[in-house]
Amino acid sequence: MSAFEKFPANDLALLRTELLRSGLDCFQTAELLAGFLAQRGYGVSTDEARAAVTHIEAAGCTLPCLQEQLEKLAVVM
Repeated sequence: MSAFEKFPANDLALLRTELLRSGLDCFQTAELLAGFLAQRGYGVSTDEARAAVTHIEAAGCTLPCLQEQLEKLAVVM
């Protein structure tokens, strides 16, 4: 069993759609990710969230990458 948080696929798909349609910059996207996690009880530093955004953008915002980065952020905090 994984020690990482698992986020519902529907929640991730909605977040991904919002990210792809929003046209946000790196800082705004980091805030969006932090808000997504805060709603689920996680605190996230802006530096960690921006690092995650860099990975997500580099991978083309795929669902597996989004899940992986959110899991890492959820465990870090």
